[in-house]
Amino acid sequence: MQFIKLITPILLLLGCGVKTIPTSAPSQNNTGKPEGITILSYNIHHANPPSKPGIIDLPAIANVLLQQHADIVALQEVDVHTKRSGASMHEAEELARLTGLHSYFARAIDYDGGEYGIAILSKYEMEGLRNIPLPTDDATKVEHRTLALATMVLPGNKKFVFACTHLDAQRDDKNRQLQIRKIVEVLRQESLPVVIAGDFNALPESDVIRQLDQWFTRSCLTDCPYTIPETNPNRTIDYIAFSPAKRFTVLSHDVVDEPYASDHRPVKAVLHFH
Repeated sequence: MQFIKLITPILLLLGCGVKTIPTSAPSQNNTGKPEGITILSYNIHHANPPSKPGIIDLPAIANVLLQQHADIVALQEVDVHTKRSGASMHEAEELARLTGLHSYFARAIDYDGGEYGIAILSKYEMEGLRNIPLPTDDATKVEHRTLALATMVLPGNKKFVFACTHLDAQRDDKNRQLQIRKIVEVLRQESLPVVIAGDFNALPESDVIRQLDQWFTRSCLTDCPYTIPETNPNRTIDYIAFSPAKRFTVLSHDVVDEPYASDHRPVKAVLHFH
């Protein structure tokens, strides 16, 4: 068994980015503030800070989620019982324990004696959990990808489907094209509203994101802050989007200024669900 030292970073996490103007006036709670659901998408690099090779620092990831008051989180690059992260470590379940959230792990591949994939964390009860493999061209011999789905049960029994994904990372977007088409095909069949979040490994002007935009509305469309790399970020490949547009209002969109815990910065959107 490989023993991994867990360390807790001393960081102050500051949100940065631009705000999106709501398309309609959201309802307000008894504090006078608009009601919103805080959603994060975070590629956590199996909780290995890039500046600390071989170190697994789950408390650093948990601190980000807690400080951003996350209600629902889409996680990518999650280890479960792998040698590199600890044979007894289930990263999704441990992050749920550290944050007080519910968790659902969706395996993408077997890896390093365990499993590797994506996960959803939520303060809301989740039902209808599904793990849907995404297509790849077998000739490319790349890592397989998946789509995780969970129905969020909000107060008053309001519901929407939350989807998390992580698309192929190859320079050629052949597999990403296959995968985004499958995602749209699956999610268009949902009778409930849908929010999707994840690492799409695609720039905003790419054909992959253009296909996403045909059916979904991204939480930020112009002048959006960059999401990668963790220091001096220079491009956007992580997104939060929703459908139908009339069921959601974007209260804010930010990319969290967090340069330690992962090689991506977390994307944060606060949505009002009508």
